Amino acid sequence: METKFARIALAAWVIFVLAFLFVPIILIFVYAFNASNIQSWPIPGLSLRWFVSAWGNQEIRTALGLSLKAGVLATSIAVFLGSSAAFAVHRFDFFGKETVSFMVVLPIALPGIITGMALNSFFVFWGLGLSFWTIVIGHATFCIVIVYNNVIARLRRVPRSLEEASMDLGADAWQTFRRITLPMISTSLVAGALLAFALSFDEVIVTTFTAGAQNTLPLWIFGAIRLGQRLPEVNVVVLFVMSLTFLPVLLAYKLTNQAGPMVK
Repeated sequence: METKFARIALAAWVIFVLAFLFVPIILIFVYAFNASNIQSWPIPGLSLRWFVSAWGNQEIRTALGLSLKAGVLATSIAVFLGSSAAFAVHRFDFFGKETVSFMVVLPIALPGIITGMALNSFFVFWGLGLSFWTIVIGHATFCIVIVYNNVIARLRRVPRSLEEASMDLGADAWQTFRRITLPMISTSLVAGALLAFALSFDEVIVTTFTAGAQNTLPLWIFGAIRLGQRLPEVNVVVLFVMSLTFLPVLLAYKLTNQAGPMVK
């Protein structure tokens, strides 16, 4: 049995880990409202001046628009290819099936810098100039994994007997997919898309190797911190990025917690 000391030690350790993770985020949130351009503690007062300044910065707005467009396109590609791969691996038996499954999930297991360098070498080898579309391709490579894992996990929980019953009652393959399969996996598709977008929106390493002259929001943050300029605006932008990535993750978490049908 657990002793009282063990429970207290475990609780203290959990509190320490949570503080280690979230105190820096809370500090960024506070500094975003700092009235001064000097990051000192305690802050001299609260102000919205840096929000106005950040929104008035054309460079930030351009980077934001580029990040949103790249995220949406990469997510769309990932949903189509990731779900198609999940259906193929789950429904069909073919030579090299496990190898295909491994290759699909490999990009998420590799460090981002390795993926970025590999993509950059590929583009250079084929003479493809770095552009907006190379960013989209780079982001789609790891976003596919998120969608694939979500969809195939749900497909494994869907009883095949429901689809078989639908076809026994006269429905063709498309009708069965639209009326039976798609509603059952819809939450996993949406959750995968939300997680993929969140991952794409704040990805900086792969973007660095595939962007060329393009400047996404994470790259702007990285450059501003490296040069030590506009740190108050950086806090505002980081707060916005965290909020925009937190919401999809939260929604995806709620969707994945909705119990799907279990195979009996």
